[in-house]
Amino acid sequence: MKMKLSLKEKISYGLGAVGKDMVYMLSASYILYYYQDILGVSAIAMGVILMAARVFDAFNDPIMGVVVAKTKTRFGKFRPWLMIGTILNAVILYFMFAAPPALNGSGLVAYAAVAYILWGVTYTMMDIPFWSMIPAFTEGGKEREGLSTLARSCAGVGSALITIVTMASVAWLGQGNERAGFQLFALIIAVLFVVFTTIACITIKEKSTVDVDSPSVGQMFKALLQNDQAMTVVLTIVLVNCSVYITSNLVIYFFKYDFGGESWRSAYTLFNTFGGAIQILSMMLFFPLLRKLLSAIQVFYVSFAMAILGYVVLLILAFTNMSSIFLLLVPGFFIFAANGMLTVLTTVFLANTVDYGELKNKRRDESVIFSMQTFVVKLASGVAALIASICLAVCNLSNDTTDTGVVGIAADSSVVGLRLTMTVVPIAGLLIAVFLFHKKYILTEKKLAEIAEQIKK
Repeated sequence: MKMKLSLKEKISYGLGAVGKDMVYMLSASYILYYYQDILGVSAIAMGVILMAARVFDAFNDPIMGVVVAKTKTRFGKFRPWLMIGTILNAVILYFMFAAPPALNGSGLVAYAAVAYILWGVTYTMMDIPFWSMIPAFTEGGKEREGLSTLARSCAGVGSALITIVTMASVAWLGQGNERAGFQLFALIIAVLFVVFTTIACITIKEKSTVDVDSPSVGQMFKALLQNDQAMTVVLTIVLVNCSVYITSNLVIYFFKYDFGGESWRSAYTLFNTFGGAIQILSMMLFFPLLRKLLSAIQVFYVSFAMAILGYVVLLILAFTNMSSIFLLLVPGFFIFAANGMLTVLTTVFLANTVDYGELKNKRRDESVIFSMQTFVVKLASGVAALIASICLAVCNLSNDTTDTGVVGIAADSSVVGLRLTMTVVPIAGLLIAVFLFHKKYILTEKKLAEIAEQIKK
């Protein structure tokens, strides 16, 4: 009989999630800004690179799922890949934000492309085993769901920390030189990432082999296509994350070129500090409280309503009153709180589709499902970066390679395009997501109980 998870194991796994998502958020939110605004690479070139890397991941992620499933070592099948992937990814993260000063033009574009694709490959190498290993050291039911929720909440904490501290840290470390600041900051995050993952790997022992037949890549996609509920959740995740990432990619330009002035960095940092804190609170406090009153699906709809309301208020404020950062915190509250709860819920819903798939297809496909989660989140960030880069190119906002620290207000036509892209496009994405989910998702709590009973029989 398995022993219950210890507090030490839970904390260690949570730490691993914090480090993992700190690295992810640094790449997802700041890679476009670093290469396009600081180094002067064309916005469209960066958008194409980020999107192409995600298409490459469409093939890489399922293959990694198969490789992990087939691995057998004395350390287990998950931890070796988790450690190898973490170390490689940390090294590449540093070099991705440490572009050689001698490079320019096509050489710099090539460097960005190679670094970003390698970063995506190595991130997959550690992310898939990280999530897939949960069944190997937990019992089913509440323990597994509890750990999944804790880990996703900790991952959200990692994302929020990056959102809060990046620009202030870059300014302090670089002493006004953003390029140098990003290089040092990436080094610190890379080291923390390796330390946190090492703690998780040492503390957690795989207690079972989770010996599932390893499907081929073809079978994996077939299994997903046969699992209509998994596909519904996957498409919902793409739309939700794409909406959020469009805003996270553009909000720094909003403060720099629209809010403007000498205080733009402090205003941006305050906004993100507030938002990051709300995101953490929403996962740790708001979600559990709402969950006591409402079903998971009802909390999901409440979160969507909050996000859309937040974007509508942000749009109104952007065109009427830009004088106070504190007014912008109002829509920020709704958007960040909704994002925190949606992050937890999409993971729970995705886990639910595994049981549904087992009943329907007569096999459990954890690796398939979680390899798709890795892929779709990265796909969403790629699509969002492409949309953001098109906006920057069309609005002619960018390539500010000076280090004066003072940025003037951009032309009216430019900021109008920026405001609309970071509010109206996410609203459209969220509306499509909630319509799709409402139409297709059927795994209510009653339905899940029935499925569990049928599987037991």
